[in-house]
Amino acid sequence: GKKKKFEIFGKNFPTKDGTAVRDYIHVTDLAKAHVLSLKKLLKSPQSEFINLGTNKGYSVLEIINKTEEITGEKVLYTESPRRKGDVPVLLASKEKAEKILGWKLHHSNIETIIETAWNWHKKCA
Repeated sequence: GKKKKFEIFGKNFPTKDGTAVRDYIHVTDLAKAHVLSLKKLLKSPQSEFINLGTNKGYSVLEIINKTEEITGEKVLYTESPRRKGDVPVLLASKEKAEKILGWKLHHSNIETIIETAWNWHKKCA
């Protein structure tokens, strides 16, 4: 079901606002990388581990603020203790995917990601 409030796990990370920083990627960019990976595997069965990301991170509070700005709605949230194992910053490099797969980001700026998710949410509501 839907949560009434978003949960922030930890506000004591060594980041600019104390919340965890993560890398966000648009679902269509992710899907394109998967298609390119399958095409590569059909040509050569040799597989590799490849991270998919933007090399850019946003804190949880930055995402909340940007979401409020784009949607015009207040994001209700609660603050919970930091979870064991959560790291302050987690980013994924795109260079290997670009080199091996010829993959490029097209939609992975944070505004487009949030707008797309918001439009999908409104259609499903």
